[in-house]
Amino acid sequence: MMPESAGPVTELTSQYVSQVTNDLEHNLKEQERITAEIAVLQEQLATLQHDHGTLLNMQQALGLAAPAGRAVVPAPRKKSGGTRRADDKKPAAAKPVAKKTATKKAVAKKAVAKKATAGKPAATKASPSEPAQPTLIELVRRHLAEQTEPRSAAEVSEALIQAYPERGIQRKVVRTTLENLVAKNGAQRTKQGTSVFYVVQGESAQETTEGAETGA
Repeated sequence: MMPESAGPVTELTSQYVSQVTNDLEHNLKEQERITAEIAVLQEQLATLQHDHGTLLNMQQALGLAAPAGRAVVPAPRKKSGGTRRADDKKPAAAKPVAKKTATKKAVAKKAVAKKATAGKPAATKASPSEPAQPTLIELVRRHLAEQTEPRSAAEVSEALIQAYPERGIQRKVVRTTLENLVAKNGAQRTKQGTSVFYVVQGESAQETTEGAETGA
């Protein structure tokens, strides 16, 4: 009797072993797939973060202000059925509350206006003591105007990085700024073989030099 009952048990065990093996293989494949997706997403995130920093520097080079965030408008509150009935029954009682609220708002606006008016002279006096920081395009134009020979983008970048280490100037942004100057006729592009050089000549250089001396 024992050999006859051992057959079905052995077959059932074999099925369980096969199922567990298949499940393990599927689990490992899923782990590999998800790990690969995470690596791709991390790489994309790093690229986006790098591009974000580059775009901010380019925005600064172009002299553009950062866009203001949009104000969030709260959704109107829904009144319950009980509140509506109470308002319908007592319309006269709601009017004095509205008048009081309007009066409080008017008083608050007057107080804010007085504070703003009182603070304006102080702000006007403090502004001359804090000169605006020159933009990157002004620094590039000024540097080219001070040179007697054409300079490459790498030379201009190196000079500005050493002169203004606190600004975190990037070479790619300097090159973009130079091209913007050329497009606006603020500089000239010359080629010597395969190398590209930039120079400020004539009236542009004189105006830039005079502006730098006046600012100093």
